[in-house]
Amino acid sequence: MDILKKIEQYREEEERLKWEGTFADYLALIKEKPWVTQTAHSRVYNMIKDAGVEEKNGKKVYSFFKDSIYGLEEALEKLVEEYFHSAAKRLDVRKRILLLMGPVSGGKSTLVTMLKRGLENYSRTDRGAVYAIKGCPMNEDPLHLIPLHLRKDFEEEYGIKIEGNLSPLNMMRLEEEYGGRIEDVLVERVFFSEDKRTGIGTFSPSDPKSQDIADLTGSIDFSTIAEFGSESDPRAYRFDGELNKANRGMMEFQEMLKCDEKFLWHLLSLTQEGNFKAGRFALISADELILAHTNESEYKSFISNKKNEALHSRIIVMKIPYNLKVSEEERIYKKMIAESDLAHVHIAPHALKVAAIFTILTRLKEPHKAGIDLVKKMKLYDGEAVEGYNNQDVKELQAEFPDEGMSGIDPRYVINRISSAIIRKQLTSISALDVLRSIKEGLDAHASISKEDKERYIDYITIARKEYDMIAKEEVQKAFVYSYDESAKTLMDNYLDNVEAYCNKNKLRDPLTGEEMSPDEKLMRSIEEQIGISENAKKAFREEILIRISAYARKGKKFDYNSHERLREAIQKKLFADLKDIVKITTSVKTPDESQLKKMNDVIARLIDEHGYNSVSANELLRYVGSLLNR
Repeated sequence: MDILKKIEQYREEEERLKWEGTFADYLALIKEKPWVTQTAHSRVYNMIKDAGVEEKNGKKVYSFFKDSIYGLEEALEKLVEEYFHSAAKRLDVRKRILLLMGPVSGGKSTLVTMLKRGLENYSRTDRGAVYAIKGCPMNEDPLHLIPLHLRKDFEEEYGIKIEGNLSPLNMMRLEEEYGGRIEDVLVERVFFSEDKRTGIGTFSPSDPKSQDIADLTGSIDFSTIAEFGSESDPRAYRFDGELNKANRGMMEFQEMLKCDEKFLWHLLSLTQEGNFKAGRFALISADELILAHTNESEYKSFISNKKNEALHSRIIVMKIPYNLKVSEEERIYKKMIAESDLAHVHIAPHALKVAAIFTILTRLKEPHKAGIDLVKKMKLYDGEAVEGYNNQDVKELQAEFPDEGMSGIDPRYVINRISSAIIRKQLTSISALDVLRSIKEGLDAHASISKEDKERYIDYITIARKEYDMIAKEEVQKAFVYSYDESAKTLMDNYLDNVEAYCNKNKLRDPLTGEEMSPDEKLMRSIEEQIGISENAKKAFREEILIRISAYARKGKKFDYNSHERLREAIQKKLFADLKDIVKITTSVKTPDESQLKKMNDVIARLIDEHGYNSVSANELLRYVGSLLNR
């Protein structure tokens, strides 16, 4: 569709969404749609909830965040349920400033930006519609027009609780423009916009000596004093501070903990009492979410200062740690690359995964639990099956270090190192080894890494390299299996026949001679040993396979090669082990004969067509695996 046509459609939609009427019309509207009177905190919660919520491994996953924030399901669930949901229910938590605390590049700013953009879009929906007194610079709630002595009657009739008092400006307008007739006051629908400073504000403190409190609360317009005769006339006041403009929505308070005290006390009054002092007026009511963010060191410095105790008690701190899942970290890198100028560069399969392995290792704490090392912990966190461990072990590991994920390497460092490797070497294709090499080279220039951490990080690069070696060998071996699926199916069927006979204490019949024979223990163990099934555990594993087959049969489903993840892995590894010598010979011969050359070309074609490599990265992978197998 032509872009001008889309612009025209957007303009038409804006016109369609507009609404204007009297206060009497507005009362009729809220009879039909009572949700339009929701508080700012309630609007944020409903915005997140309306986008969709699903259960995943016992955790709530919010669709609102899923395409931008990865691997922080627990932190987001805590934020939404413990803060936004409770605040939406008008519990005392809404009288607190929400402070997001976490390491650099951990997603705090992304989260705040998502809430802002989300509110802008939500205010254009029926469920998120916002109505205000027309012409009010603070987009004041029309229900403030109801006199205090009638609010109980209003609540009984409409079931809606009114909080806050009419502002000085609208009190004057009610008398002078409408002759006190509340029912005639004009009401309009407003749409949140950070750019237009409607319902969304951002405050960033500067030099305390030069910054004016008017940036927060508005200021007197001295040019109008002669016209209106007094500084206490609300018409002589500019209600254009961030607290004014963010009314009914949210305000981001950047670098809040570095701010001068006089600014912070206004936040105390606003969050605790729902009002703030501006000019020579009575307290001005405001309904808005105050959201700030900081890092851990600044927060510790802040709470150590006794002067900040009153403010500290009015802050809800939500930790936003780094992601601790390799697969989610890889998604972060893919997203950052897609948004950069690197999108044209071929990044070989697994290059980003290997970078993610290194990064996650730097964020994890060494486990105390017996038998678990850092690599096993990393795999368990990512949902991989590790022999002998289950979800309960994961929960125990997570409980060991409540602050896990608050330190380590940030995603931007990895992307910067990938960029550096591409630009410096003029590469059009980058492999896992290129990425690890560049990460290692960059550690010397990373100002915040101590000598002790650097040594530890180099060890993690070595671990990531070992993980890549295994991945690379499997990738090449898989590509060497011409009839892989058929071979895998045949091997699995053979294994299952033997397992069934073993568990049922039956004999097998030789397909050629027809003779009865015992289950092939050597074959079964050669497969099971590929995934570390011990002699003592073999019986339980085989019985579990049979139970799974029965469950599939009851549901009318066919048990196939992909029906059991661990069995599939064992079959793959067995096939690969059998092919190892063929791979070694083919990849290591300097002058391959015609047969070997054909085999290599077939493998390269398969790596390109089925595994996502290009000719450069496929050849490089083949050479590397050949060197590994010949060591």
